[in-house]
Amino acid sequence: QARLVESGGGLVEAGDSLRLSCATSGRTFSTYAMGWFRQAPGQEREFVSAISWTEGDVYYADFVKGRFTISRDRAKNTIYLQMNSLKPEDTALYYCAESILPPFRSQGPSTRYKYDYWGQGTQVTVSS
Repeated sequence: QARLVESGGGLVEAGDSLRLSCATSGRTFSTYAMGWFRQAPGQEREFVSAISWTEGDVYYADFVKGRFTISRDRAKNTIYLQMNSLKPEDTALYYCAESILPPFRSQGPSTRYKYDYWGQGTQVTVSS
């Protein structure tokens, strides 16, 4: 059984919204943070957003600020990524990740956590 399972991707038009979900089957008392990354064809994987599991502190890449919102439901061991005002350049395979290590507090959002577990990804395609 996969530790992280994403869902919620799909094909939408520019300006539409999607909500991604990621459920972890891990023992969340050891989870420090969970995050979302994405990878478009021919490009490197990039950080999108993260949330600390206990405090709920949130972090975003600049290109999604004001459009995407990350949240968590600790009772369901699940995080969400609400994506609004989607653009064609948001098209990518979106991955969920989990960190079981303490954060590097001096680092920026994309490198604050080292992620130990990864999901298989869910495809988001935004047509123009």
